Amino acid sequence: MDVDTEADDDSWTLREAQDQVDQWIRTIGVRYFDPMTNLAQLVEEVGEVSRIISRTHGQQSWKKDATRGSLPDELADVLFVVICLANQSGIDLTGALRANLDKKTRRDADRHRANQKLKD
Repeated sequence: MDVDTEADDDSWTLREAQDQVDQWIRTIGVRYFDPMTNLAQLVEEVGEVSRIISRTHGQQSWKKDATRGSLPDELADVLFVVICLANQSGIDLTGALRANLDKKTRRDADRHRANQKLKD
């Protein structure tokens, strides 16, 4: 399979995204970084998302000469590294997300409905 960044359909399943990232790593990236390096990369990318959100929606202001970055691009960087970690750990993200949402539904549905802080 070739890396298909120009797909006609603009939506990928999680499985397709995992396959695309794997092909990119194997053809362009040479190999996966080790998990500790990917963890450090993930923290760095989440920090970049945090920087954008804290300055766009929080009380922080942008420095005069700061590079502002792009939230969609930074979120895609986070997703890329999460997919790398899943791939190298043998995790099917579709199954993991389904199981996680099921867990959250069973655990949190009543709690969130009763949370006064979430009422308008």
